[in-house]
Amino acid sequence: MAKKYKDEHKIVDEVIQKIGKKIILGSPLAAGKANHIVNAFYQRALADKSIDLTICTALTLEKPRGKSDLEKRFLNPFADRVFGDYPDLDYEQDRMKGALPDNIEVIEFYFPPGKYVGNDSIQQNYVSSNYTHVTRDMLDRKINVVAQLVAKKEIDGQNYFSLSCNPDVTIDIIDQLKATNATFTTIAQVNQNLPFMYGDAMVEEGLYDFVLDEPEKYFKVFGPPKMSVSEADFMIGLYCSTLVKDDGELQIGIGSLGDSTVYNLLLRHNQNAEYQALLSDLKIKEKFGEVINKLGDTSPFEKGLFGASEMLVDGFMHLYNAGIVKKKAYDHVGLQKLINRDLIKETFSDDILEVLLENKVIHGQISKKDFDFLQYWGIFKEDLSYSDKTIQTAEGMTIKPHIREPESLEALKKHCLGNSLKNGQIMQGGFFLGPQRFYKWLKELPNEEKKLINMKSVLKINQLYGHEALDRLHRKNARFINSCMMQTLSGAAVSDGLENGQVISGVGGQYNFVAMAQELPDGNSILNLRSTRNSKGKFHSNIVPFYGHITIPRHLRDVVVTEYGIAYIRGCTDQEIIKKILNITDSRFQNELMIWAKKVGKLEKHYQIPSAFSNNYPASYLEVVKKYKSKGFYKTFPFGTDLTDDEIVIGKALKSLKNDLSSKPNLLKTLFKGLFLKPKGDEKRLLERMGLLNTQNIKEWVYQKLLLSKLNS
Repeated sequence: MAKKYKDEHKIVDEVIQKIGKKIILGSPLAAGKANHIVNAFYQRALADKSIDLTICTALTLEKPRGKSDLEKRFLNPFADRVFGDYPDLDYEQDRMKGALPDNIEVIEFYFPPGKYVGNDSIQQNYVSSNYTHVTRDMLDRKINVVAQLVAKKEIDGQNYFSLSCNPDVTIDIIDQLKATNATFTTIAQVNQNLPFMYGDAMVEEGLYDFVLDEPEKYFKVFGPPKMSVSEADFMIGLYCSTLVKDDGELQIGIGSLGDSTVYNLLLRHNQNAEYQALLSDLKIKEKFGEVINKLGDTSPFEKGLFGASEMLVDGFMHLYNAGIVKKKAYDHVGLQKLINRDLIKETFSDDILEVLLENKVIHGQISKKDFDFLQYWGIFKEDLSYSDKTIQTAEGMTIKPHIREPESLEALKKHCLGNSLKNGQIMQGGFFLGPQRFYKWLKELPNEEKKLINMKSVLKINQLYGHEALDRLHRKNARFINSCMMQTLSGAAVSDGLENGQVISGVGGQYNFVAMAQELPDGNSILNLRSTRNSKGKFHSNIVPFYGHITIPRHLRDVVVTEYGIAYIRGCTDQEIIKKILNITDSRFQNELMIWAKKVGKLEKHYQIPSAFSNNYPASYLEVVKKYKSKGFYKTFPFGTDLTDDEIVIGKALKSLKNDLSSKPNLLKTLFKGLFLKPKGDEKRLLERMGLLNTQNIKEWVYQKLLLSKLNS
């Protein structure tokens, strides 16, 4: 029985008494961290240097706070409004300053993208792991405290916890610790702002030794705000949307590229005439029709999609609400086989018993095991019972369960059959993270709909080894869509770090999904990326000849998408790969990459890029996107934003100003322009939001002039 406390410091006392002062504390990535518990252990170790504390986690989230004065003026009010009472993690505050004491170590296997570049101590304590290897790697470190944020609920008089946003590795770690008879302890921190999720996420209260349950400590779940989506991003999502096949499975990631794919799938389904016109205007089928016909489709969804993603993002909410994610999967091999072959449908016909018998899913004389199977999946009514090899109806009728006997079969059909299958799932996820709107939607879903979402271990999501026969059936026409930073001409991808060893984010589950796609006969991995990046005012190609670090090796190449199109490179020769990738490269860099490939003997000397692919400049799609924007499509924030209208304007100005900081002449030019401007109209309100309307010193006066200059650009 779990011991319940309202004071996290008393739990720390209990844990130290049980396991001693060498504490290896594991807490989930992202939103599932038990922040008050983690902070209590950290503060205790700060005060008592005899405690040896290691914190093992990933994706530490903190409220955004600006570095410069201008950034703070913009971000701090926004953060207070959007993140509310979310308690930042104390260790994060200190380690960002390089102030962790010698007796405390923080180890992570995934970083917020780009946050820790150049931070030596954090870079030195990164563990590179496939998501499916995290449990193993944490056990190797002899983790002895597991702390998790949970939701609670009483069901039929019994108390349950839900691991909610993070069942990804917790249950696996606890199960394996128990199996090894290790000395460890488990802690749950209740937060009723979390949605109570079912499936594998629902556990008995007794899973935990200690519970922190204090309503005053129920805090706002961390909800990263929606990002803007650029024209290039929209183009990438458009191409990805043509590769998704009806009656398939979908995995997507967070961020603007994931949002773009979702937006274009919605456009394809809801406004197909406009979608087809857009494809025509961009000549997409002319250039990439062969691969679209092979892998995807451009029609509305009839059977729909099944969502299975390590990270359940809010895009699935939009796809569900639109009736795109509606395909149900069932955790029974025999049943799922028949569904995949269209021999059984969700709303089934009265010959279902014969179909099941013919395919050896049930016996001619229905056994108790057969009966339980039929009742669980909704084929038999709930109010039936089974005893003495007979079936009893609620009305008291007794039926012999002999399918091969015509009279019994007729009685079974008339009195026992239900109307449709039940206990199916339309989504599976290892963890979720998203804006507050997403959490609200999950919380308010009726229980029957919420049970369609099964939150489960990444060992069951990210690979085929959990229940391979079933997983293969669920992953029919699977499309795993993920982002990378760079793509080499040999077909390798760079997603998590730089060649100098600096880690940008982490491997996470990307390698798992890419490898899994290769094992599925009708599955594909789609890696998307922007073809260029702007660094300090200069454009660079994200398509490179080679790179000193890779995340996805070339032998796992499959589909690559940029804003200029699709490269299907699975099974291609080196020369074929180079040609296809050059076709989706920005034309400002095509020639130098082609020359390099010829120089090293990987491309025939006389080869020239086809004219259809030699106009890969932003202008080639910007006019078309502009046309559709004028019709109300492709808004900068297609799924809304936590930013106010004023903050959007200010943010755009600050972004432009930040670019000027890399060029002293540009910065001076901007300041010179601002010297002759005085606030007027809306500008006064915008400056007031930044605390710069009535300046108090020379620094504020300079900031005001710089901002005014950008607001007038």
